[in-house]
Amino acid sequence: MIKRIGIIGCGWLGLPLAKNFIKEGFAVKGTTTSVDKLALLTNENITPYHIKISEKGIEGPIHDFLLDVDILIINIPPGLRGKGKKESYVKKMQFLVTELNKSSIKKVVFISSTAVYGDSQGEVHEKTTPLPSSESGRQLLQTENIFIGNDNFKTTIIRFGGLIGPDRHPINMLSGRQNLKNGNALINLIHLNDCIRLITGVLTENIWGTLLNGVYPDHPTKQQYYSHEALKRNIKQPEYQSFESKNPKKITSCHPFIAKKFTYLTPLQE
Repeated sequence: MIKRIGIIGCGWLGLPLAKNFIKEGFAVKGTTTSVDKLALLTNENITPYHIKISEKGIEGPIHDFLLDVDILIINIPPGLRGKGKKESYVKKMQFLVTELNKSSIKKVVFISSTAVYGDSQGEVHEKTTPLPSSESGRQLLQTENIFIGNDNFKTTIIRFGGLIGPDRHPINMLSGRQNLKNGNALINLIHLNDCIRLITGVLTENIWGTLLNGVYPDHPTKQQYYSHEALKRNIKQPEYQSFESKNPKKITSCHPFIAKKFTYLTPLQE
Protein backbone atom coordinates (compact mmCIF):
# COMPACT_ATOMS: atom_id res chain seq x y z
CA MET A 1 0.00 0.00 0.00
CA ILE A 2 1.25 3.49 -0.88
CA LYS A 3 1.70 5.52 2.31
CA ARG A 4 3.54 8.67 1.29
CA ILE A 5 4.27 10.28 -2.07
CA GLY A 6 7.11 12.71 -2.64
CA ILE A 7 6.97 15.26 -5.46
CA ILE A 8 10.11 17.14 -6.43
CA GLY A 9 8.93 20.29 -8.19
CA CYS A 10 5.53 21.60 -7.07
CA GLY A 11 5.03 23.98 -9.97
CA TRP A 12 2.47 24.22 -12.78
CA LEU A 13 2.07 20.43 -12.95
CA GLY A 14 3.43 19.31 -9.59
CA LEU A 15 1.16 21.41 -7.38
CA PRO A 16 -2.20 20.31 -8.86
CA LEU A 17 -0.84 16.77 -8.98
CA ALA A 18 -0.06 16.94 -5.27
CA LYS A 19 -3.49 18.41 -4.51
CA ASN A 20 -5.11 15.55 -6.42
CA PHE A 21 -3.19 12.97 -4.40
CA ILE A 22 -4.22 14.72 -1.18
CA LYS A 23 -7.83 14.57 -2.34
CA GLU A 24 -7.44 10.84 -2.95
CA GLY A 25 -6.27 10.34 0.62
CA PHE A 26 -2.48 10.10 0.16
CA ALA A 27 0.10 11.86 2.33
CA VAL A 28 2.30 14.08 0.16
CA LYS A 29 5.67 15.74 0.62
CA GLY A 30 6.54 18.45 -1.88
CA THR A 31 9.56 20.60 -2.75
CA THR A 32 9.79 24.16 -3.96
CA THR A 33 12.71 26.44 -4.76
CA SER A 34 10.77 29.44 -3.42
CA VAL A 35 10.58 30.24 0.29
CA ASP A 36 7.43 32.26 -0.40
CA LYS A 37 5.68 29.12 -1.67
CA LEU A 38 6.17 27.07 1.49
CA ALA A 39 3.05 28.51 3.11
CA LEU A 40 1.00 27.72 -0.01
CA LEU A 41 2.03 24.08 0.14
CA THR A 42 1.25 23.93 3.85
CA ASN A 43 -2.21 25.38 3.23
CA GLU A 44 -2.85 22.56 0.75
CA ASN A 45 -1.85 19.95 3.37
CA ILE A 46 1.39 19.22 1.51
CA THR A 47 4.42 18.83 3.77
CA PRO A 48 6.76 21.48 2.31
CA TYR A 49 10.52 21.41 1.77
CA HIS A 50 12.71 24.22 0.44
CA ILE A 51 15.19 22.41 -1.80
CA LYS A 52 17.33 23.63 -4.70
CA ILE A 53 19.17 21.30 -7.07
CA SER A 54 22.01 22.78 -9.13
CA GLU A 55 24.96 21.40 -11.07
CA LYS A 56 27.03 22.08 -7.94
CA GLY A 57 24.90 20.08 -5.55
CA ILE A 58 21.68 20.06 -3.53
CA GLU A 59 20.76 22.78 -1.04
CA GLY A 60 18.17 21.98 1.60
CA PRO A 61 17.01 19.00 3.69
CA ILE A 62 16.96 16.41 0.91
CA HIS A 63 17.54 13.52 3.35
CA ASP A 64 14.53 14.50 5.46
CA PHE A 65 12.41 14.95 2.36
CA LEU A 66 13.22 11.46 1.02
CA LEU A 67 12.72 9.83 4.42
CA ASP A 68 9.66 7.53 4.59
CA VAL A 69 8.66 8.27 0.96
CA ASP A 70 7.25 5.23 -0.82
CA ILE A 71 7.07 6.69 -4.33
CA LEU A 72 9.01 9.66 -5.67
CA ILE A 73 7.82 11.77 -8.60
CA ILE A 74 10.53 13.91 -10.21
CA ASN A 75 9.11 16.86 -12.09
CA ILE A 76 11.98 19.23 -12.85
CA PRO A 77 12.19 20.68 -16.39
CA PRO A 78 15.67 20.96 -17.93
CA GLY A 79 15.51 24.77 -18.21
CA LEU A 80 17.88 24.80 -21.17
CA ARG A 81 15.97 27.08 -23.50
CA GLY A 82 16.72 30.74 -24.11
CA LYS A 83 19.96 32.66 -24.07
CA GLY A 84 22.71 32.73 -21.50
CA LYS A 85 24.71 30.07 -19.71
CA LYS A 86 22.69 27.05 -18.65
CA GLU A 87 23.41 24.56 -15.93
CA SER A 88 23.83 20.90 -16.82
CA TYR A 89 20.57 19.07 -16.24
CA VAL A 90 22.40 15.76 -16.24
CA LYS A 91 24.69 16.86 -13.40
CA LYS A 92 21.67 18.03 -11.38
CA MET A 93 19.97 14.67 -11.72
CA GLN A 94 23.17 12.78 -10.93
CA PHE A 95 23.27 14.56 -7.56
CA LEU A 96 19.66 13.56 -6.98
CA VAL A 97 20.30 9.92 -7.89
CA THR A 98 23.18 9.84 -5.42
CA GLU A 99 20.74 10.84 -2.67
CA LEU A 100 18.15 8.35 -3.86
CA ASN A 101 20.73 5.58 -3.59
CA LYS A 102 21.10 6.43 0.10
CA SER A 103 17.33 6.31 0.70
CA SER A 104 14.82 3.47 0.98
CA ILE A 105 12.83 4.61 -2.08
CA LYS A 106 12.18 1.77 -4.51
CA LYS A 107 9.79 3.35 -7.02
CA VAL A 108 10.32 6.52 -9.07
CA VAL A 109 8.32 8.35 -11.74
CA PHE A 110 10.54 10.57 -13.87
CA ILE A 111 8.71 13.19 -15.91
CA SER A 112 10.47 13.55 -19.25
CA SER A 113 9.45 15.02 -22.61
CA THR A 114 8.82 14.01 -26.20
CA ALA A 115 11.72 16.37 -26.98
CA VAL A 116 13.86 13.22 -26.87
CA TYR A 117 12.49 12.42 -30.34
CA GLY A 118 13.98 14.37 -33.22
CA ASP A 119 11.82 16.84 -35.15
CA SER A 120 12.03 14.80 -38.36
CA GLN A 121 11.68 11.28 -36.96
CA GLY A 122 8.15 10.88 -38.30
CA GLU A 123 5.73 8.69 -36.35
CA VAL A 124 7.34 7.46 -33.16
CA HIS A 125 6.34 5.40 -30.13
CA GLU A 126 7.97 4.02 -27.01
CA LYS A 127 9.98 1.41 -28.92
CA THR A 128 11.39 3.97 -31.35
CA THR A 129 15.06 4.84 -30.79
CA PRO A 130 15.09 8.57 -29.89
CA LEU A 131 17.30 10.85 -31.98
CA PRO A 132 17.01 14.19 -30.15
CA SER A 133 17.67 17.35 -32.15
CA SER A 134 17.81 19.79 -29.21
CA GLU A 135 20.07 20.14 -26.19
CA SER A 136 17.07 19.65 -23.89
CA GLY A 137 16.22 16.42 -25.69
CA ARG A 138 19.78 15.14 -25.51
CA GLN A 139 20.15 15.82 -21.79
CA LEU A 140 16.71 14.40 -21.02
CA LEU A 141 17.55 11.19 -22.85
CA GLN A 142 20.88 10.89 -21.05
CA THR A 143 19.10 11.45 -17.73
CA GLU A 144 16.44 8.86 -18.55
CA ASN A 145 19.21 6.30 -19.10
CA ILE A 146 20.77 7.15 -15.72
CA PHE A 147 17.49 6.39 -13.96
CA ILE A 148 16.64 3.32 -16.01
CA GLY A 149 20.10 1.86 -15.45
CA ASN A 150 19.91 2.17 -11.67
CA ASP A 151 19.20 -1.13 -9.90
CA ASN A 152 18.41 0.43 -6.51
CA PHE A 153 14.91 1.46 -7.59
CA LYS A 154 12.47 0.96 -10.45
CA THR A 155 11.79 3.97 -12.64
CA THR A 156 8.87 4.62 -14.95
CA ILE A 157 9.55 7.33 -17.50
CA ILE A 158 6.65 9.44 -18.78
CA ARG A 159 7.44 11.50 -21.88
CA PHE A 160 4.81 14.22 -22.05
CA GLY A 161 4.08 16.25 -25.16
CA GLY A 162 3.54 19.99 -24.95
CA LEU A 163 1.60 20.86 -21.82
CA ILE A 164 -1.59 22.91 -22.00
CA GLY A 165 -4.13 23.85 -19.37
CA PRO A 166 -5.21 26.75 -17.15
CA ASP A 167 -3.27 29.91 -18.07
CA ARG A 168 -0.98 27.91 -20.35
CA HIS A 169 -1.46 27.60 -24.09
CA PRO A 170 0.95 28.20 -27.00
CA ILE A 171 -1.58 30.34 -28.90
CA ASN A 172 -1.07 33.12 -26.36
CA MET A 173 2.50 33.50 -27.60
CA LEU A 174 1.76 32.78 -31.26
CA SER A 175 -1.17 35.15 -31.72
CA GLY A 176 -0.50 37.70 -34.44
CA ARG A 177 2.94 36.40 -35.33
CA GLN A 178 3.82 36.21 -39.03
CA ASN A 179 6.01 34.08 -41.30
CA LEU A 180 6.00 31.16 -38.90
CA LYS A 181 7.58 27.98 -40.25
CA ASN A 182 6.36 24.38 -40.25
CA GLY A 183 2.65 25.11 -40.39
CA ASN A 184 2.10 21.57 -41.64
CA ALA A 185 3.92 20.03 -38.70
CA LEU A 186 1.69 18.02 -36.38
CA ILE A 187 0.90 19.06 -32.82
CA ASN A 188 1.77 16.74 -29.94
CA LEU A 189 0.05 18.16 -26.88
CA ILE A 190 -1.58 16.97 -23.66
CA HIS A 191 -3.84 18.71 -21.17
CA LEU A 192 -2.91 19.05 -17.50
CA ASN A 193 -5.94 16.97 -16.46
CA ASP A 194 -4.74 13.99 -18.49
CA CYS A 195 -1.17 14.41 -17.21
CA ILE A 196 -2.45 14.03 -13.67
CA ARG A 197 -4.63 11.06 -14.59
CA LEU A 198 -1.77 9.31 -16.36
CA ILE A 199 0.67 9.76 -13.47
CA THR A 200 -1.99 8.59 -11.01
CA GLY A 201 -2.67 5.56 -13.20
CA VAL A 202 0.98 4.53 -13.08
CA LEU A 203 0.81 4.46 -9.29
CA THR A 204 -2.58 2.79 -8.88
CA GLU A 205 -1.95 0.18 -11.60
CA ASN A 206 1.66 -0.49 -10.54
CA ILE A 207 3.19 0.32 -13.91
CA TRP A 208 6.88 0.21 -12.97
CA GLY A 209 10.15 -0.14 -14.82
CA THR A 210 8.73 1.00 -18.13
CA LEU A 211 8.30 3.92 -20.52
CA LEU A 212 5.14 5.74 -21.63
CA ASN A 213 4.43 8.54 -24.08
CA GLY A 214 1.80 10.95 -22.80
CA VAL A 215 0.29 12.72 -25.82
CA TYR A 216 -3.33 13.30 -26.82
CA PRO A 217 -4.13 11.00 -29.79
CA ASP A 218 -5.39 13.75 -32.15
CA HIS A 219 -2.68 15.44 -34.25
CA PRO A 220 -3.96 18.29 -36.45
CA THR A 221 -1.39 20.53 -38.11
CA LYS A 222 -0.08 23.57 -36.28
CA GLN A 223 -1.76 25.87 -38.79
CA GLN A 224 -5.13 24.18 -38.40
CA TYR A 225 -4.98 23.92 -34.63
CA TYR A 226 -3.66 27.35 -33.73
CA SER A 227 -5.93 29.12 -36.20
CA HIS A 228 -8.89 27.36 -34.55
CA GLU A 229 -7.67 28.28 -31.06
CA ALA A 230 -7.20 31.93 -32.05
CA LEU A 231 -10.72 32.15 -33.48
CA LYS A 232 -12.16 30.51 -30.38
CA ARG A 233 -10.48 33.12 -28.18
CA ASN A 234 -11.25 36.00 -30.54
CA ILE A 235 -7.57 36.90 -30.91
CA LYS A 236 -5.42 37.42 -34.00
CA GLN A 237 -4.45 34.26 -35.85
CA PRO A 238 -0.80 33.40 -36.44
CA GLU A 239 0.33 33.32 -40.07
CA TYR A 240 2.43 30.48 -41.42
CA GLN A 241 4.64 30.27 -44.48
CA SER A 242 3.47 27.96 -47.25
CA PHE A 243 6.06 25.38 -46.36
CA GLU A 244 5.59 21.62 -46.36
CA SER A 245 7.14 19.93 -43.36
CA LYS A 246 9.08 16.82 -44.29
CA ASN A 247 8.23 13.70 -42.30
CA PRO A 248 6.48 15.61 -39.47
CA LYS A 249 6.85 14.18 -35.98
CA LYS A 250 3.81 12.35 -34.62
CA ILE A 251 3.95 10.90 -31.12
CA THR A 252 1.93 7.75 -30.46
CA SER A 253 1.96 5.01 -27.83
CA CYS A 254 2.11 1.24 -28.05
CA HIS A 255 2.20 0.64 -24.29
CA PRO A 256 -0.46 -1.88 -23.14
CA PHE A 257 -1.60 0.32 -20.24
CA ILE A 258 -2.46 3.23 -22.52
CA ALA A 259 -3.87 0.95 -25.21
CA LYS A 260 -6.15 -1.02 -22.89
CA LYS A 261 -6.85 0.95 -19.71
CA PHE A 262 -6.15 4.64 -20.18
CA THR A 263 -8.46 7.06 -21.99
CA TYR A 264 -7.66 10.71 -22.63
CA LEU A 265 -10.63 12.68 -21.36
CA THR A 266 -9.73 16.34 -21.95
CA PRO A 267 -9.78 17.29 -25.68
CA LEU A 268 -7.29 19.76 -27.11
CA GLN A 269 -10.04 21.64 -28.89
CA GLU A 270 -13.79 21.83 -28.51
